[in-house]
Amino acid sequence: MTESRSYVLAAGGTGGHMVPAAALAVELTRRGHHVALISDDRGVRFPGLFEGVETHVLPAGRLGGGPIGMARAVGKMLAGRSMALKLYKARRPAAVIGFGGYPAFPALLAAFRARIPTIVHEQNAVLGRVNRLVAGKVDAIATSYEHVERLKSGWEPKTHLIGNPVREEVLALRDRPYPVLDEDGIFRVLVTGGSQGASVLSQVVPDGLALLPVHFRRRLQVTHQARVEDIDTVRAKYAAHSIPAEIATYLADMPERLAWAHVVIARAGASTIAELTAAGRPAILVPLPTATDDHQTANAREISEAGGARTIAQRAFTAPELAKQMQKLGLETEGLALAAARARSCGRPYAVRDLADLVESINAPAAPVGKARAAATQGRPAYA
Repeated sequence: MTESRSYVLAAGGTGGHMVPAAALAVELTRRGHHVALISDDRGVRFPGLFEGVETHVLPAGRLGGGPIGMARAVGKMLAGRSMALKLYKARRPAAVIGFGGYPAFPALLAAFRARIPTIVHEQNAVLGRVNRLVAGKVDAIATSYEHVERLKSGWEPKTHLIGNPVREEVLALRDRPYPVLDEDGIFRVLVTGGSQGASVLSQVVPDGLALLPVHFRRRLQVTHQARVEDIDTVRAKYAAHSIPAEIATYLADMPERLAWAHVVIARAGASTIAELTAAGRPAILVPLPTATDDHQTANAREISEAGGARTIAQRAFTAPELAKQMQKLGLETEGLALAAARARSCGRPYAVRDLADLVESINAPAAPVGKARAAATQGRPAYA
């Protein structure tokens, strides 16, 4: 058993950053290590994550907003770095692991200053802004996709294909069979826009499902996660179309909803893709067009090319187009089960284990972890 160590995880306050960080925290704690979290106000209050974990809020400004905005951001980052250095002096972490998002930036800058080994984990198929800024200096880069855009060739020796960790409850779905869909049985649809919801799904999905042939439409049962401002309109639409639907702004039991679903209609955020491929659920994906570097379109590419999902650009996401794609997926039971299997084939179920192995190995030369492209590099001695 590895000796007990202290680790610091640094992540921005969105679900895409927080969920894999929380999964790693659980695994490292299980292995006997102490874990602390650095985030922003949103991250430390994220529902259902990091219970019992020591948490710290650091100031971290977003780069942009002209000269004045940049000056303010730099000031906040320097203040955050100073706070992180004090934390590291007290906790003496064996490594700092960043998951992207601006709160991770000052934490990593402080780790460089204190000569603490560092790792970044990239959830998306495009290397994010903060990870690009620090990638040249960190000891290891963990990726979730085999092909990651904006990852420089010079960084490949320290790059490891790990996957995107998911919650244990979602990973457990991998051992459960795809729900049987009888020819005349209930067809269950889960609609989710991620932690922020998605108004376009609320605008299009009810009307699109209403265009399905009568024999198909009458079998539908829908669970739809909607934004607060959309919920009354969405509920009224489903009622007008006589489609049984449960509408909620937040689904606390998302893993069970995913187990229940025959098809998922969703955005293409990193955590959504990781959960779909872990559980093996076919999907219709509508990437967020304003996502930085269009990373959601890149995220959807692997599962779509494998045949586990159909991707519709938001500009083409209309009620008739959704109805057409739903019929292609759902009218043939065997085809639907095959799509589920193809989605599952894209999953990387050992991501959290492999990431924890990489974290533990970063202080010394290590053998390749999982599908690593190269052995982990040696970390710098802490506080040398």
